[in-house]
Amino acid sequence: MSTVEQNNKKYREIEGDLRASGLHFAIIVSRFNAFVTERLLSGALDALHRAGADGNAIDVVRVPGSFEIPVAAKRLAETGRYNAIICLGTILRGETPHFEYISAEAAKGVAGAALASGVPMSFGILTVENLEQAVDRAGLKSGNKGFEAAMTAIEMANLLKKIQHSSTPPPRRGSRG
Repeated sequence: MSTVEQNNKKYREIEGDLRASGLHFAIIVSRFNAFVTERLLSGALDALHRAGADGNAIDVVRVPGSFEIPVAAKRLAETGRYNAIICLGTILRGETPHFEYISAEAAKGVAGAALASGVPMSFGILTVENLEQAVDRAGLKSGNKGFEAAMTAIEMANLLKKIQHSSTPPPRRGSRG
């Protein structure tokens, strides 16, 4: 937490940092489209290790597909063991509306689990038109979205810890000084 001044106005600023030491993570990875999701997993693990995470503080949980990620995320959050959960999957558009249903429910489910539990969950589920786009986002042209999801999880875990331990509460409305 730091005090910042902008345009002659001061305020406190709280932001997470990118250090994973001392934090515990769960990574949920879909087995469906494993050719892509294993690359996402490698990227996430790389990010966690580079940021100082202990290998014993990382649990990898495998689920059949992206639709199953939210229920696993919710149950993992309920254990109280994790500072953040990283959700990894790949949903490829096909010839039916199945893509829209699965994509929407996976996104809503992860968001709902995060809001209900208070445990940050990063959304590293690719929703792409074709296999080429998926591979590009799993380590080729567009970087590795698994790496990015892990970095988001690290930052959010640290941010929530800082918010929880913020020492000076704001003044109450209507109070004097």
